[in-house]
Amino acid sequence: MKPFAYIVARTVPEALAALGEYAGSARVLAGGTDLLLELRRPDAAPPSAVVDISRIETLRDISQEGSRILLGPLTTHAEIARSEVIRSGAPFLGAAAASIGSPQIRNRGTLGGNIMNAAACADTVPPLIALGAAATLASANGERECPVAEFFSRPYATLASAEELLTQVRFEALPAGVRSSFVKLGRRNALSISRLSVAAVVATNQEGLIADARIVPGAAFAVWKRVAEAEQILIGNAPSSTIFADAGRLVADAMVREAGKRWSMEYKEPVVAALVRRALENCFAVED
Repeated sequence: MKPFAYIVARTVPEALAALGEYAGSARVLAGGTDLLLELRRPDAAPPSAVVDISRIETLRDISQEGSRILLGPLTTHAEIARSEVIRSGAPFLGAAAASIGSPQIRNRGTLGGNIMNAAACADTVPPLIALGAAATLASANGERECPVAEFFSRPYATLASAEELLTQVRFEALPAGVRSSFVKLGRRNALSISRLSVAAVVATNQEGLIADARIVPGAAFAVWKRVAEAEQILIGNAPSSTIFADAGRLVADAMVREAGKRWSMEYKEPVVAALVRRALENCFAVED
């Protein structure tokens, strides 16, 4: 590992000043579960500075203002998983956080790191997109807001500039009666990185028919996105395994259409279809 400047920021302005000083060549350290591994790679381009934001307490928070839930980027996966605010207003986000890595990783890794690293296997991103979450980015020039669904340009790349810091993620809590689910598939049952995942949100009307649906697969596309055609096929129908399977096939078709028939599709195509069906069934405990 080549030497670099190590800067401990205790306030957001201190962190922004350091990022501005080393514009384009500094890296942010939050939980460190991704960055430290990256820095140890023999072919890694060394940063000129690492800005440690882990001591900025104002960035570590879970709160609720009316129907809006606010998350600080330093909030750990373990804190999200056990938060009553999350369990009430976004239970599938809590389930996604609880599925990440080991207890050690969940107690160290942060929501902000999961977002900013932009790895296709990031488990919290599909639920955040399904929730319509927005990210607040701060720099010396002020703040701006970006929908999480529009925040990623390609794998491992976001639209944040080198001088910007993620300072908050916020979204509307799911209304009472709206159902959600998160499922993932890895190489093993525990301590697993997602090969594919699916976040689903489904709302029904007074007649019990599906009135709204959001389906966001993970590691299926170059960047995360909702699959509109799969969502639309559900609208106006009663929940059933048959219609959920149809939605799964549409997600698989969209994945193949975008990525092409690569060698991995023989495996991924039926798996993502099954995961979509399972996520939707979990919303309703459908067994027919």
